[in-house]
Amino acid sequence: MNAVWIVDDDRSIRWVLEKALARENIAHRSFSSATEAVAVLDANGAPPQVLISDIHMPGESGLVLLQRVKAKHPSLPVIIMTAYSDLDSAVSAFQGGAFEYLPKPFDVDQALNLLKRALKESAPHDGADEESTSVPEILGHAAAMQEVFRAIGRLSQSIATVMINGESGTGKELVARALHRHSPRREGPFIAINTAAIPRDLLESELFGHERGAFTGAAAQRRGRFEQAEGGTLFLDEIGDMPAELQTRLLRVLSDGHFYRVGGHTPVKANVRVIAATHQNLEQRVRDGLFREDLFHRLNVIRLRLPPLRERREDVPLLAKHFLSHSSQELGVETKRLTEAALKHLQSFDFPGNVRQLENLCHWLTVMAPGQTVDVADLPAELRDAPNQGQNTGAGNSDWLSALDAEADRLIAQAPGEVFDRLSREFEKHLILRALASTGGRRVEAAQILGIGRNTITRKIQELGIDAGRGED
Repeated sequence: MNAVWIVDDDRSIRWVLEKALARENIAHRSFSSATEAVAVLDANGAPPQVLISDIHMPGESGLVLLQRVKAKHPSLPVIIMTAYSDLDSAVSAFQGGAFEYLPKPFDVDQALNLLKRALKESAPHDGADEESTSVPEILGHAAAMQEVFRAIGRLSQSIATVMINGESGTGKELVARALHRHSPRREGPFIAINTAAIPRDLLESELFGHERGAFTGAAAQRRGRFEQAEGGTLFLDEIGDMPAELQTRLLRVLSDGHFYRVGGHTPVKANVRVIAATHQNLEQRVRDGLFREDLFHRLNVIRLRLPPLRERREDVPLLAKHFLSHSSQELGVETKRLTEAALKHLQSFDFPGNVRQLENLCHWLTVMAPGQTVDVADLPAELRDAPNQGQNTGAGNSDWLSALDAEADRLIAQAPGEVFDRLSREFEKHLILRALASTGGRRVEAAQILGIGRNTITRKIQELGIDAGRGED
């Protein structure tokens, strides 16, 4: 029996995987289409141990193949590959029972390790309806965004409470909407409220509603956001700014499953999934006494970290093209195009307002740029004249390199033969410690920030004798 079946219309992809599997003496067979693979499966009846398939192919897609394979062999691990790094592909793959989602281009060793793991495991999944191929609401090729897509996919059958961490403008509400849209509560309402944008004395009524006569001006009963979100999802944005007294009420709702309207005496059942978001470090706010620790643990069941745009600069061209196209459709004009120089300049900018700032910029360019091709000179002055922040050409860069030079010279004179090992260990140790500090000790998130694998950071922590606390993720 062929242990691994490869299904991809790209001959070069098939060749690379065939060579990698042959080196490991793993039996395999290749197909150029889903139809061909299904025909062999129907004729022989004997499935492979693992199937790895592209998602976009002529004829039947990889998702249709996944659906047909899972209908007959629910425990067969299926790995889905795609060059289209979008949320819908990831969610559709996981909802269809995929073992893993592998974005192209991939590292061959990474793909091989994934195939080996799939050969050792067999997790049964129920089939699911294929998602529509509508325009994705979240885009990104960067590794950190792929992790977000995977997480949304894995959560697609769950109604667990989720905490989303990310700077302003990173798209926290988009992720919350995606979590809702791809959840068992998708038919219910999605209600969002920014707890920092509503005056303190009105927030309680906004959340829980009020009875008639509860206070001056309350001429009629009013349903709050919890009741409006019945059977669906309530998104609490900027939860870190919630007043202490409302934190207590929210904790009670999450614990008891019911609440009282302002001025009311009859409990109201809360059948709501809560997704919270913040740009703040809630662990620090707990330590400072500004946020209830018990509420933090109630909300922090599953945490998603959204990377700022400066950590995913490779996504700037993809996002800019999308936003320029969207703006042109809204305004009914021809889509403008950024030159390579303009794109390179934008990729060097830190975008403190993150994706939202880039979206606003693209709308501005659609309206204000004089020609159809946008060059650096056509950018707003604050971006055009900004230093190349992403290039790290400032004084701070030379300062630490000068310090490194001095330390290297000292060790060369005092400890010849140990220079590389000692400096490398210190360098790796400090990088990992800083990443762990920024994630509150969570290793998976720290590994994502550093651009290394979870196994790598675990091994390095042990090798370097780092006290990582209990942040095991």
